[in-house]
Amino acid sequence: MSNYLKPARLGIGIISAGKVGAVLGAALRSAGHAIVGVYAKSEASQERAQSLLDGVPLMEITEIVEKSEVILLAVPDDSLPPLVSWIAEHAQLQSGQILIHTSGRYGVGVLEPARNRGAIGLAIHPAMTFTGLSLDLARLQNTSFGVTGPAPFLPIAQALSVEMGGEPVIIAEGDRPLYHAALAHASNHLVTITGQSMQILASLGIEDPARYLEPLVRASLDNALASGESALTGPVVRGDSRTVESHTEVLTGFAMEENAKDILDSYRALARATAQRAHAKGALNDEQYSRIVEALDS
Repeated sequence: MSNYLKPARLGIGIISAGKVGAVLGAALRSAGHAIVGVYAKSEASQERAQSLLDGVPLMEITEIVEKSEVILLAVPDDSLPPLVSWIAEHAQLQSGQILIHTSGRYGVGVLEPARNRGAIGLAIHPAMTFTGLSLDLARLQNTSFGVTGPAPFLPIAQALSVEMGGEPVIIAEGDRPLYHAALAHASNHLVTITGQSMQILASLGIEDPARYLEPLVRASLDNALASGESALTGPVVRGDSRTVESHTEVLTGFAMEENAKDILDSYRALARATAQRAHAKGALNDEQYSRIVEALDS
């Protein structure tokens, strides 16, 4: 915290109390800021607000804008542009009021309608997946936060990120979409392939597929983060084309029986990508690579 100026205590309004907004609101309140109100439309959001932001009043968007020094927009990416335009048109924005959104995809350009009304726009995106439960608060500790904004106001985003327990990393405006794609690819697709593997194991009668996979998946992730692709093991990088062909064959049958073509498609696509990267790094020679590709296409 010593590297960043600690901002004055701020009155912060939260729009909305989704998994991200409620958790970040709780983290900001723990840092000493006042949460003046929260917009929570659905029953689930209202329950989440009550759990994580107990005592904070529910407000309409216009009231939050009127009463807050900082407005945290924690809505899905596709909802952000129309929300900003609506606020700029219908709410009483004040010059110098701070609007912060949590989208990884956007920088501050999406806040232009509000900035044209005198507001200050910032983007703060924690590189973390959220459950909307209190355990997320501990996960924020040492999490990287991608921050973007005009240079004079960037220290505000950096300081707030640190107060929430994170480590701010400046992301250029034009780099936000690619930055977000990298995070989504690593996090979301990891969940997908883990779920697919659990489905296969469950079909074999394994009662607790998650427990069965946990040591392997955790070790694989730890090794990958520590050593990159040099930690890669398995039949593709070994050039075991007959094993890959066997996998393709049995997954084809499984896909037909279980209506799970997505698993076959994922295996083929990821094995092909693995082979391409292994070949480019010299782990597979030309002949081995060709045999792997043929096995995947069989």
